[in-house]
Amino acid sequence: MLLRVDKNLYCDKIHWGDKMNLPSDNMMLLSVVNTKLRDFYKNLDELCEDMNVDKDEITDRLKGIGYEYDKKLNRFI
Repeated sequence: MLLRVDKNLYCDKIHWGDKMNLPSDNMMLLSVVNTKLRDFYKNLDELCEDMNVDKDEITDRLKGIGYEYDKKLNRFI
């Protein structure tokens, strides 16, 4: 397992190169996204732009398991 102490701190099975590969399991996605929001990003738009991921895909998948993004808290609740 490779560790880097920066925005890309992920095991090599989740993150490759400059584009974040979203976990296929929605609960893992929730954990990864909320951790990145807490540790590195001011908001979801910044995360999506920096990691080159689709905001609608994240919000739709997490809405499907009962979570919605809270701008004030900067996390999915």
